[in-house]
Amino acid sequence: MAKFVLAGKADCPYYAKAELLADLLQSILPDFCIHKICMLPSAWESWLEDTCSSNGWKHTSSPMVWRELTDRGGKGMLLGGFSDFLEYVQGYYGITSDMGTELMLNIAAENLRATELRLWDEERQRQLHQSFHIWISGALNPICNHLIPSLFTSGVFAAVPAVSLHLLDADASEDSLLALKMEVEDMALPQLHEVTVHSDLTVAFRAADLIVLLDERGPNEDAEQRLSRVVERLDCYGRLIEDNAHRDLRVLVAGDVYVNLKCGLLIERAPSVDPRRFVAIAAQLEGEARTQLAVQLSVKSHDITDVIVWGNISGRYHVDLQRAKVYRYKGAIWGPAGFSQNILEIVYDRKWLENDFPGSVSSRRSAISLKTNRPAAISATRGIITALSAWINDSSPQEIFSLGVVSTGHFGIPVGLVFCVPVTFEKGEWSVCADVVVTEELRRKLEAAVNEITAEKSTADGMRTKSSLTSYSNSSQ
Repeated sequence: MAKFVLAGKADCPYYAKAELLADLLQSILPDFCIHKICMLPSAWESWLEDTCSSNGWKHTSSPMVWRELTDRGGKGMLLGGFSDFLEYVQGYYGITSDMGTELMLNIAAENLRATELRLWDEERQRQLHQSFHIWISGALNPICNHLIPSLFTSGVFAAVPAVSLHLLDADASEDSLLALKMEVEDMALPQLHEVTVHSDLTVAFRAADLIVLLDERGPNEDAEQRLSRVVERLDCYGRLIEDNAHRDLRVLVAGDVYVNLKCGLLIERAPSVDPRRFVAIAAQLEGEARTQLAVQLSVKSHDITDVIVWGNISGRYHVDLQRAKVYRYKGAIWGPAGFSQNILEIVYDRKWLENDFPGSVSSRRSAISLKTNRPAAISATRGIITALSAWINDSSPQEIFSLGVVSTGHFGIPVGLVFCVPVTFEKGEWSVCADVVVTEELRRKLEAAVNEITAEKSTADGMRTKSSLTSYSNSSQ
């Protein structure tokens, strides 16, 4: 069988003429086979140079024709351009081409359009199969059961064609993880490309675009044992992020246990990732505060905005209402749609605000857990989705959120400490609000939170040093 290859630029009239001649030969000669390579003009020169270099050929124009001799144990034999191909066909098969110039040009234009359309379709198909990789650690935390459907139905990832979901829980049994995987698959989510489950940390966070860290289950343990386990696990996670994840990923740390510290440990152990890609979530606390205010003012929770949480999200924090606003409040002053009033000007019961309000916010989550014997999963999920939506999608640059972020010295907070501060989001980036007022009273509360986070960090550093010395001592024996 005679096997030929015809290559050329899509807009080349002589490629069009050679193509029709080759099609004719293939239709009337059972032993004639032609393979076509039609490419955009912009790609032709480099392809031609590479092909000629690898085969030891000399050819400078479009088209180029060669005969494959691999079935005879040899490499391809270059015939040349259109004239050489026509001469070869006339000599061997007694067939010629009488295609006119106008037809050649029309077919060349059609070839160009078809090639552009084919390449566009191939790129679209490639993008459809290029998944956005989401990793959730602490996958057996009840919050995960609410978070997974919300990730796909909230519209946060509406622009993402396909999502690969990776569920990680180092302390879980294989059966428990497989059962979770089956449940997720049974949801038949349109964007879901695949679900994988992991208890082995060696492949954790591979190709991660987004990581959500939830609290992980642990045995009954005292405070020191819990902190030791957190430090060991988060050190490991940070190194895995450094080794396996994409550099432009986003990492959200949520939960009730050492949230700021966890975020800081990850940043330390992943030095090549921009620290701004790591945040600790305080949106659940914001929601709990807004609920208490809404009850007090007889409005709905979503009518309250711009509540600020400062400090240690899972420890000593302060709820600040200096920028908080209420909409649709039925008081003495009533305005058009979009009219708001400052919370501090509306809440007249200062005793409740100063004494009862902080306690009702801090006890809200534990009261839910006490009644249900599980974490406050629905509100935690809402907080994560709220923060994700503001960070990834366009958010109003005037709306204030509370976020645990690495300090650069703002508000006098020590550089490098992960501290919850007011931020705004715009074009996929967060910025610390510089125009909030830090009174002397607020300053004292911030200092108390700084001291607590610093103490946690110092204790964690001491545990790491002790662990390193123990490991060195054991290896030297």
